[in-house]
Amino acid sequence: MKIIIGIGGVTNGGKTTLTNKLLKTLPNCCVVHQDDFFKKPDQIEVGEDGFRQWDVITALDMEAMVNTVKGWQENPVKFARSHGVSLSPEAEGADSEKGIHILLIEGFLIYNYLPLIDVYDKCFYISIPYEECKRRRSTRTYTVPDPPDLFDGHVWPMYLKHRKEMENNCDRIQYLDGMTSKDEIYSKVYESIQNCLLNNL
Repeated sequence: MKIIIGIGGVTNGGKTTLTNKLLKTLPNCCVVHQDDFFKKPDQIEVGEDGFRQWDVITALDMEAMVNTVKGWQENPVKFARSHGVSLSPEAEGADSEKGIHILLIEGFLIYNYLPLIDVYDKCFYISIPYEECKRRRSTRTYTVPDPPDLFDGHVWPMYLKHRKEMENNCDRIQYLDGMTSKDEIYSKVYESIQNCLLNNL
């Protein structure tokens, strides 16, 4: 049994924290991080807003990301091994069809690329308000540092635009309040995934 779970959300909303916690507790679980598919800085265009367009889908090699997901779908055991994920004996063995395999897809625009929409069995999205998002973002250090005014001039407007687009693309998203405690968010998602697994057995 193969289950694919989307963990989407606003920048600095807590996606990675939640994903890492789920990775530790779900059986035979692999992850694909959208951030791993960013193009090189010199391939990122400068937009009309005067900023490099990091927060748009064209900044990412989405074809490569889809191929990575397909690789997992075709052979989750091989994928897990090549990513150093240890599998349970039943998922490893000849009965690997009986085993449960879970893939987490984590990122800020995972519901904005149509070829990916249909792969999810469960869709989660973490939101936090503008003020909190800006505060958290200002405490982070990025490989390519944020220029001044990037948040208000590019990051937040793009988030609002993409959120609207995402809501039109996908009506199966379960929204999570990123202001509640990390444990609370995790429990809610974990429980929902367990129910999904039970319903699919």
